[in-house]
Amino acid sequence: MSPAVQAVVAALPILLSGVLLIGLRIPARRAMPMAYGITVLIALLVWQMAFLQVLAASIKGLVITFNLLLIIFGAILLLKTLEQSGAVASMRSSFAQISNDRRVQVVIVAWLFGSFIEGAAGFGTPAAIVAPLLVTLRFPAAAAVMIGLMIQSTAVTFGAVGTPILIGVGDGLPKDGFSEQLAAAGITMSQYLHAVSIRAALLHAIVGTTIPLLMVVMMTRFFGANKSWREGLSITPFALFGGLAFTIPYALAAIFLGPEFPSLVGSGFGLLIVVTAARSGFLLPDDHWDFSDMETWPQDWLGSTPDGQCLSDGLEQKRQSLSVPMAWLPYVLVAGLLVLTRIRTLPLRHWLQTVQVSWTNVLGTEITASTQPLYLPGSILIAVAILTYFLHSMQPRQFLRATIDASRTLLAAGFVLVFTVPMVQILINSGVNEGKLPGMPVAMATWVSQQVGWIWPLFAPTIGALGAFIAGSNTISNLMFTAFQYNIARHLDLSTTMIIALQAVGAAAGNMIAIHNVVAASATVGLLGREGIILRKTILPTLYYVIVVGLLGFVATQVLRIPGPFDTLF
Repeated sequence: MSPAVQAVVAALPILLSGVLLIGLRIPARRAMPMAYGITVLIALLVWQMAFLQVLAASIKGLVITFNLLLIIFGAILLLKTLEQSGAVASMRSSFAQISNDRRVQVVIVAWLFGSFIEGAAGFGTPAAIVAPLLVTLRFPAAAAVMIGLMIQSTAVTFGAVGTPILIGVGDGLPKDGFSEQLAAAGITMSQYLHAVSIRAALLHAIVGTTIPLLMVVMMTRFFGANKSWREGLSITPFALFGGLAFTIPYALAAIFLGPEFPSLVGSGFGLLIVVTAARSGFLLPDDHWDFSDMETWPQDWLGSTPDGQCLSDGLEQKRQSLSVPMAWLPYVLVAGLLVLTRIRTLPLRHWLQTVQVSWTNVLGTEITASTQPLYLPGSILIAVAILTYFLHSMQPRQFLRATIDASRTLLAAGFVLVFTVPMVQILINSGVNEGKLPGMPVAMATWVSQQVGWIWPLFAPTIGALGAFIAGSNTISNLMFTAFQYNIARHLDLSTTMIIALQAVGAAAGNMIAIHNVVAASATVGLLGREGIILRKTILPTLYYVIVVGLLGFVATQVLRIPGPFDTLF
């Protein structure tokens, strides 16, 4: 089978998913079982994977699904608990004190607070937390999901305290001879990863600075009464200021501190600077923007709980009066605990990771499925929700209602994810087969690289985005394609650190369209079944990101001929 045929056949599950979800607008609960079935058939009949290999990959996918569902459940449980306690009303009033302009709230809540959550936890957590939070602030559910997914871009490469670089790139680099080359050159792995981090951060800083502005203009265009780009553009100075308040300390942290802290440092400084500026009216426009009255919103903007009730209904039910600091305390605790449990030098991380359920060599294959339930962000969210019960002096019936509502949403999301994530794992593990074929993602990437040659930097981010679209993870995309990108860079005599940085940045952008990220975020606000509509919108910032980053990479490697600091040594 020729490389071209391999690439086309390997792409069929992805193409089918896109056609069904985006083209035909078929709900994911119907589209993803079909895509999973096609993937199984291709794996067995074309790739000649052993049945047990396919089954083992699916089992691993189910374990990962458990992890995702725990995050979804925790995020919804905390939100519902805050609704029942009356904290939601106090949160709204706190933003009214800063600014009741929705564009300002997007910059602060989504771009900066969401990026902080990404820096601490990663793995789709920001959208699962921020999307329902925006709904409580009276954003349409569809707008909240779109914005929540756009968070998962600039901050993602250094999300989960640097996991996509430290684990994704670090473990994805070539195994044969690479360590020896580093040692012979007197270079450590941490130095090489630091070089990749600097390049990735600078690329992100250039492209990502405009993301908060893009969030705003897409919100005013798609969800404003006047469907206007101009109403979003009128806040350009403040939105760009919010972008720079994040990206400047973000880039400096990558240069001076390494891959663990850029997203945390950038968002932390950004929140302090931008909230202060918004309170004083700095760079804010004279006009004010808000959504139209909720009664005029189209039905497809609104999320529904499984019992059919509009998710936005009942948010005014204030059970008791809470101070603003007490209302926000649960989210402060979430952010703090996520940071404390992700710092490698603190014992808390190790204690939580000691509880692990693992199945090594599933069904006799080389696949290992494992979970660390206490270490997952979902467990922290659940713990904080339980703590909120006591902090807010709630009644048992209130917490019971919150738990029931969260469980109903969980069941709806679970059906979609039990097909989506196993499909992804079959694609990732398809390199082990009787047909001696490369894994399906590698087959697609290899064919593309053979067609484009020396202009590869233009396409390197797209490969990273493809990996994230398939796997729903920057880390997994880097694990799949870092060695591939490194070998292409060596073959074309390009900077390996720059090409790998392009891979990492593209993989971050791909999170905005990753299917199971879309499903998970949609589930938190009751939008299951409308994933294709969301993807039609989030594909726009994804294309912007990979195209501009690709152009920057091409200029850096082919025009400016910027080498990596270690690339000339081997």
